[in-house]
Amino acid sequence: MGNNMYTGSGIIKIFAGRTGKPFAQRMCNYLGAQMGDATTIMFDEGNIFVRINESIRDKDVYIVQPIGREPNDEFTELLFWIDAFKRSSANSVTAIIPYFSYAKGDKKDEPRVSIRARVCADCIETIGVDRVLFMDLHADQVVGFFKKPVDHLSARPLLLEYVKRQGIVNDDLVVVSPDAGSAKRVHSFATALQVPVAIGDKTRYDHKSDAKVLNIIGDVKDKNCLVVDDFSITGGTLVDVARALKEHGAKHVYGALSHNVMTQKAIHRIEESDYEWLVSTDTLECPWANESTKLRTISAAPMFAQAVKTIHDRAPMSTMFDHRFLKRLMDMSLDTENN
Repeated sequence: MGNNMYTGSGIIKIFAGRTGKPFAQRMCNYLGAQMGDATTIMFDEGNIFVRINESIRDKDVYIVQPIGREPNDEFTELLFWIDAFKRSSANSVTAIIPYFSYAKGDKKDEPRVSIRARVCADCIETIGVDRVLFMDLHADQVVGFFKKPVDHLSARPLLLEYVKRQGIVNDDLVVVSPDAGSAKRVHSFATALQVPVAIGDKTRYDHKSDAKVLNIIGDVKDKNCLVVDDFSITGGTLVDVARALKEHGAKHVYGALSHNVMTQKAIHRIEESDYEWLVSTDTLECPWANESTKLRTISAAPMFAQAVKTIHDRAPMSTMFDHRFLKRLMDMSLDTENN
């Protein structure tokens, strides 16, 4: 399929599923494009109906659909969209999934369980997708579940730029991993900032979202701490690690997440916690974000839009951060008022 993706008219059309419209509109703002006209209907008994309201024959279609807050409905809708585009003679169909909830189901770590991420990958490919874009999958090996091309973007450049612009990067800063599982991600973050790392010793006893931070490994006394993770749902671990950092003598505690998957209760937990601020991207809409003065949002949509342009131009993904458009990408990502 490789070269056949680009043998059509060369026209990019960005569409959005029911929950992907705000993100897709921000992508279109960056590209100076108009979002595709399409309709999703949820019937009373739960059935999902999708309809494309314009011709997409011979066009390169990008369908934006985060899979997070209503993952089963959102995933089903995505499959219907891919099918509709293929049946409408699109030249290519790329699924843009800024947040992919089922990436957590990446392995068979106990008897008689499903490898859910693999099932999702098989479904997406079977229905006919040509390419998939993700950001910061919970488990990198999910990329290997796909035979089609996958572009795995990282929120790290955006979060790093935000942190640098806050003026907190100095000899007193320590980057903190909430658990050993996130240590690799946090080490790369700390290396980019040239600061040391501390790790929270977290224990999880079952499949419930909460876990308990028992200890802090590393020197955080009289330091400013930046807690980095890919996502949080209940906010429990984030709050626990912030409390533990304070108990170990930390001066100020900040947080950075790739995705904001937090519930309304979690948002209130953060508001009452030891964090000065907690920044995340907009890969998933958070309807309760304005209920906390500590939550800050930067947009990953310009990065995805630049990735679309890069893919469409058949250029290496490494050129995405070329100095010619890097400043504009970062400025638009961090300009939350106009995104």
